[in-house]
Amino acid sequence: MTVAITRQVSPRFNECELTHIGRTPIDINIARQQHDDYIRLLKELGCKVIELPEEPGLPDSVFVEDTAFILPEVAVITRPGADSRKPEIDSIIPVLAPYRPLLHVAPPATLDGGDVLVAGKQIFIGLSTRSNREAVSQLNALLDDYGYKAWGVELKDCLHLKTAVTRVDDSTLLINNAWVDSSNFPGFDLIEVDASEPLAANCLPIRGRIIHPITFPKTQKRLEAEGFDIVPVDLSELAKAEGAVTCCSLIVDG
Repeated sequence: MTVAITRQVSPRFNECELTHIGRTPIDINIARQQHDDYIRLLKELGCKVIELPEEPGLPDSVFVEDTAFILPEVAVITRPGADSRKPEIDSIIPVLAPYRPLLHVAPPATLDGGDVLVAGKQIFIGLSTRSNREAVSQLNALLDDYGYKAWGVELKDCLHLKTAVTRVDDSTLLINNAWVDSSNFPGFDLIEVDASEPLAANCLPIRGRIIHPITFPKTQKRLEAEGFDIVPVDLSELAKAEGAVTCCSLIVDG
């Protein structure tokens, strides 16, 4: 059983944190409809979806990915880099506790789940405005007994590591080379986004299929040419808050 943990869009979503894009008005109703479509898609792909209620005081809380990351053995509760987002972890802890033993990142480390790319026993951490080197050190200490190794990865011009590169399958990554150096990922097959679609590197593999934004058709064709089964979804309104397909769920594989 694959479990997907989601959270409804906050009524204060227009007050979201922004780092690399300008603020434009967000239609909350459209954002909620797109989020509902995303949840429906997760269910169609065979996920058991846990839908958490909205957090009226936490504008970015729909982006549950930033509160934790899940490994086969444990789940790691993060410490988001933006102070406005740190309270988001409180309601995630009791939801994840039935599925995995929990480990916690502690001050002075900061870590957003969007900066965590797990590929086998390697964990790549984006060194962004939200995640720091202390988080890398703590993860190596916390996860050493489980055989994991964490690596810091420099970024440029993007919010999170998974804005620039995401896992397609165990041996393949989707990447924007302009935002992260491909030399950080030796041994992986790399599919580069189309140059006209810089934000297209975020995809979500679910049960043998790949969720990818409908707004990036050229990159979608590249993925399909490599044999991947793409399921498109429209999250264009959530993208105005620097959101993407991985951001809106925490995936727990049974």
